[in-house]
Amino acid sequence: MKRIHIRKISGILLLCLLSGSFFGCSVEKSSGTKVRDLEYAIVEEADIPEELKSMIEEKKAADFKLTYETEDRMYLVHGYGEQETGGYSICVRDLYLTTNTVLFDTELIGPRKGEQVNASPSFPYIVIVTEKREENIIFE
Repeated sequence: MKRIHIRKISGILLLCLLSGSFFGCSVEKSSGTKVRDLEYAIVEEADIPEELKSMIEEKKAADFKLTYETEDRMYLVHGYGEQETGGYSICVRDLYLTTNTVLFDTELIGPRKGEQVNASPSFPYIVIVTEKREENIIFE
């Protein structure tokens, strides 16, 4: 009786493992190899779609990364959360396509020494627009 019970459990576990490999989720990793650069434009505040502006407003207090798509465009946003002062800028270091992902790399640049800055907190973020893509986005 014990052997039959153990065989049933083993069979069920094997079935679960096999079905998980066919139907389960997977984590897609980027090959890291650049296929080509993607063209983009930095979006001015006045040109950000209203729905995206609302999403940014909700998230701006903390570090955030998001994508927003329209029919033919994709907006990528990287916000760096609350900073103690003004005077920050953001540099797009890279935007490129790999074999299975889009990589978006930005850098927060602080105020220069001696630069006159606003003493109130700021919430730096950057919005770019590029062609709509099906690949997963990796923010760096």
